[in-house]
Amino acid sequence: MSFKRIFFILATILVTLYACGGGSGQKNTATDAGLTFKDVDGIRFYEVKRRFSNGLSFNKDGFMLQPNWILEFKAPDTMLAYSPEKKGMEAFFLLHDHAKIYNFAREYFRAKLITKDSLILQRLQVEALVVAKGEVSDVNCTYYTKNYIEKVLKTTVGELQRPTKADTAFIKQLAAKTYKHPANPDTAFAATEIVDLKPNSKNVSLKLIGYADSGAHRKSYAYMYPEYRIEINKSYKEFSYRFSVVVDVKGNLYVNRIQGVLPEDVPHRRKLIQGIADVYLKNLLHIKPGTTLGIPHSSEITISLIGNK
Repeated sequence: MSFKRIFFILATILVTLYACGGGSGQKNTATDAGLTFKDVDGIRFYEVKRRFSNGLSFNKDGFMLQPNWILEFKAPDTMLAYSPEKKGMEAFFLLHDHAKIYNFAREYFRAKLITKDSLILQRLQVEALVVAKGEVSDVNCTYYTKNYIEKVLKTTVGELQRPTKADTAFIKQLAAKTYKHPANPDTAFAATEIVDLKPNSKNVSLKLIGYADSGAHRKSYAYMYPEYRIEINKSYKEFSYRFSVVVDVKGNLYVNRIQGVLPEDVPHRRKLIQGIADVYLKNLLHIKPGTTLGIPHSSEITISLIGNK
C-alpha cells in the first residue's frame, strides 16, 4: 500500500471522528438532533427542572434554582415567555448570537437539546460579551411539552418541579453544620422561608421593608437578602443602627456585620448592639428561625433598628 493511500485513509478517519464529536470530547446535542427553534414553532414548553451540573437545585449559600418558565417559539424571530406580572405570555425578540447561543428576555442561553418534546437550555452569565465561568453559567434548564408530561411521563408539571431527595439530603447536610456552629456566618445560609419576626409588645413596630444589598436581583431570589425595620418606643435612649444578625434554630441572635462604623470602633459597637439584641429584641419579639424544605437552620437577616425614648 502506497504512502499516499495510507495518508488518505488516516485523514478520512480523523475527519469522520471530528465530525462525530470525537475531536472535542463533548456532544453538541442540539446540532446532532438536527433541530432548531424553527422546527418547534408554536409548541409550548414548560420548565420542569433547573439544576446545576451536579444535579442539585441548591448551592452552598442556600440559593435555589426554581423552574417556572413557560416558553414558546413564534416564527420568525420571537420567543414567548410567561410573565407572572402580566399573567400571560410576553413576546421577546430572539437573537441568535453565535453557534448555539441565543438571547431573549434579557438572558443568554446555550441550546443543548431541541426536540419536539423537550428543550435543554444552559443559562449563561455574559459579561462584556464573554461567557463567565463557574456556577453563574452552570445552570441547566429542562423543558417538556404538556403532552409529553401527561401522556408519556404520566405526571404533572408541579410534580416534576419539586425538589429531589438529593436536594433534601444536601440541605440537611448544610443545616447540620449550622447546628454545630450556630453563630458562625460562614456556615449559615439563606432560608427560602425567611426568619419570621413578630412583635409581642405594643412598644414595638416592625415591617419587612425589602431585601438588603439586593440591587438589581430578581424577586425570585430576593429571600437571599431579607431586611426588617424595627422601631422600639420607650427605649433607654435614642439610637439608630443597621446591622445583620445570624438567627439560629433556637431564635438566638448573633450580631455580624455593622454598617456605618469605622473598623477600630467595630468591637465596641458590636458589643453594644449585641446587648440591645439580647435585652430588647429577644424579649420584645417572637422569633421563628428560617427554614429550607421544612428544615430549620441558621440564616442571616439585616435589621434597621430605631430606638425612641
